[in-house]
Amino acid sequence: MKAVLNSLRRFSLTGLAVLFALWAGYKLWDYYFDAPWTRDGHVRADVVPVAADVSGFVAEVLVRDNQQVRIGDVLFRIDRARYEIALRQAEAVQVGKRAQLDNANADLKRYSALTPGVVVSSQRMDQVVATQGSAQAAYDQAVADVALAKLNLERSEVRAAVNGIVTNMELRPGTYLTPGKGVMALLDTDTLHIQGYFEETKLQRIHIGDPVAVLLMGSSEVLQGKVESVAAGIEDRDRSSGSNLLANVNPTFNWVRLAQRVPVRIALDRAQRNELVAGATATVEVMGSGKAGDGRQTSKLAAAGV
Repeated sequence: MKAVLNSLRRFSLTGLAVLFALWAGYKLWDYYFDAPWTRDGHVRADVVPVAADVSGFVAEVLVRDNQQVRIGDVLFRIDRARYEIALRQAEAVQVGKRAQLDNANADLKRYSALTPGVVVSSQRMDQVVATQGSAQAAYDQAVADVALAKLNLERSEVRAAVNGIVTNMELRPGTYLTPGKGVMALLDTDTLHIQGYFEETKLQRIHIGDPVAVLLMGSSEVLQGKVESVAAGIEDRDRSSGSNLLANVNPTFNWVRLAQRVPVRIALDRAQRNELVAGATATVEVMGSGKAGDGRQTSKLAAAGV
């Protein structure tokens, strides 16, 4: 009897060990192949190329590389002398056109008070009306020229269009700039987010609003975020457009098909975006609904060292 009990005990322990191994194998398989997490994550942000809207020499640079700026802050100024002169010229022309318009309006008023066809001929009346119309159009053009001159003078100061950080800035006073040519990058800090590239086999377990744990490479702090959106499409590398605009499909087919990676946008709290560096690598784990702030989930991510 004792031998039978020992045998049962050994079989039971062996069975438990096998069951535990199967359970552990299933969990490992689920975590590495099916669980919605990826090491392929990056910090992303919108970048605004800063360019001058008018040409001229840079007179003053008011920012330095990697400086934080706010919307409306002056980044640099272009020499204003030429645009100040152009504004005064446009204003002088406007004054002259205004005088011509006033004279034409007075003539039109006087001739309109006379009896047409008797005191004044119809031809002369038509000439007066045409002169007044031309004077009005010339004055309107002068007003537009003044507005344009003021705009050019205002645009000689280049301001920040977004809240962000000036980076890769090598602009120096004396540099001649042409309109539309970028001279520095302005990283929009309000758009800092995490972009996780998940295998398509894991997308069914990712939903909008799901809590997310993010671990930046070289950091031990786990950031909290949520799924903001999933990309609507990715590039089909096996298809392109031929010279006749028909589909050009790759004739070869790999029997072993690798899962495509689909971008998933992760939103972070504003306080957590302060120290992020665009382009940095991150590990992203979607924890599923109702698991926000779950210490077991975040500690598992940090302990994994991924």
